[in-house]
Amino acid sequence: MVDTDRITGAARELGGKVQGAVGDTTGSYRGSIEGRRQEAQGTVENLYGQAKDVVHHAADSIAHQAEDVYEQGRHYAWEGHQKSVAWPHASLVVAGLVGLGFGLLISKL
Repeated sequence: MVDTDRITGAARELGGKVQGAVGDTTGSYRGSIEGRRQEAQGTVENLYGQAKDVVHHAADSIAHQAEDVYEQGRHYAWEGHQKSVAWPHASLVVAGLVGLGFGLLISKL
């Protein structure tokens, strides 16, 4: 999507070029200067619109990446939940074995 500043800036820049050229051709110093001013103003407005487009594109890209990361985290959390439901006492058995191992290690010291 093109920003309206880019469109109006390009139009103003073109109009300024034409006005400056007409001023140069007719020898009108004031017309030439006014045309150059409008051309510069149009260039700045066009560049401003381009910068806005870049920022919007970057924000959209970051938002999509954040959505992907969120969905991936949600998927992993669901998988972890499913595995814990499938083996509900496995963590208790592992904790018990670790405790038994520490107990045996301490009793030998």
